Amino acid sequence: MTRQLRRAGAFAAVATLGLAAPILGAAVALVFVAIGLAAAFLVDDGPLFELFARPGDWRDGRLNGLAGFAFAAAALALLLGLPHAPLPVDIFVAALFILGFGNLGAQAARVTSDEPFLVVTGFVAAGFLAAVFAQSAVSWLEATAIDWSVLLVVAIVGALVAALLRDLLYERDDPLVVLSVGLVIWFFAELVITVPPAELVAAFVVTVALGALSYALGTASVSGMLTGVLAGVLTIVLGGFGWFAVLIAFFSIGALSSKFRYDDKQSRGVAEDNDGARGIGNVLANAAVALLAVLGFAAADQLPELAVPSVVFLFAFSGSLATALGDTLSSEIGSLYDSPRLVTTLEPVPPGTDGAVTWQGELAGLVGVSLIGVLATLVLPLGGALAAGVVAAGGLVGITVDSVLGATVEGDRLGNQAVNFLATLSGALASVALAFVVL
Repeated sequence: MTRQLRRAGAFAAVATLGLAAPILGAAVALVFVAIGLAAAFLVDDGPLFELFARPGDWRDGRLNGLAGFAFAAAALALLLGLPHAPLPVDIFVAALFILGFGNLGAQAARVTSDEPFLVVTGFVAAGFLAAVFAQSAVSWLEATAIDWSVLLVVAIVGALVAALLRDLLYERDDPLVVLSVGLVIWFFAELVITVPPAELVAAFVVTVALGALSYALGTASVSGMLTGVLAGVLTIVLGGFGWFAVLIAFFSIGALSSKFRYDDKQSRGVAEDNDGARGIGNVLANAAVALLAVLGFAAADQLPELAVPSVVFLFAFSGSLATALGDTLSSEIGSLYDSPRLVTTLEPVPPGTDGAVTWQGELAGLVGVSLIGVLATLVLPLGGALAAGVVAAGGLVGITVDSVLGATVEGDRLGNQAVNFLATLSGALASVALAFVVL
């Protein structure tokens, strides 16, 4: 057994102390404070130090990693004692178990291979199973019935969020991961609607399989894959499989278009970095507005006092993804052709210039927005052909905004991802506005 695996096992054992929360309540924070103080000031050598010490701890002569994890757990435990809306005990325990056992799963995977996909798979699998066990154990200790819909959502979302943060951050950032995962799964536990457990498992399996395929094809990095899988799960849970069909159409067609004639794009200097693999920034820049629309839809269903018609979020979701796919196809196809012109002045510019357009790219963009418009009306309750036209028109507005921003402010004042976000937001708002005017 490697030192890293033993250390991960020791941290997982500390995480299991969270199971005292059903008995101690918020007072369990004292347990973790005591561990944190001992790690920070008392244990500076010996077998216990060797068991928990991370590389930086040897230099400092202090168990910073264990202290940080314990103090973060204590801070999260204090939320158990909130007077009006306390943190549920099962959420608290699940957050600790996800990180503790997720890290153990990742280290177990590293024993056989350092391949990033296998390591993150080990983290997600172990974190998911640990969260299921943790919540089930709390229900047993408290003699309460298990709500499998909420339990599975917490386990799935928590494991994916933790794996994503773990991939993006350093090992010393575990305290931030614990707190973030706890707050995120608390939010979704309150928001989630009742979904049959079989559908949740199917959603998880389908999205993970598609994420693995995207990584294998080189269309997504590890962080991009995790972000896409998380987005897919949340879309199914909060919206439904119809919403997911529209989202996955954008991801799959957009990703494949980035690989289309990649060598030619590379020779022209217009290819995406990282061999066309999409990272977390690219995924969120194009899909963040769609995810916010899904969250709004779920919140409107749970909070009718918001008085926002659900159809608003349907058109916002569809219009944003129409923009995202239209813009992606326009860029990926249009960049293969010569004689681009700046959208604002129509003067000839070199290929790859921000805000440059070609008629071939514009045609590809029209195909993209039309595809999303037709698909959205087939799988979502938007209406007929007129609704498809509204979504497509909103998408055209969005890709036009993208081109104009690219020609005017991208580079010095805004990055590409910010421009993509503003374009998808414009497409969403335009679709909603057109829906109210036309339909």
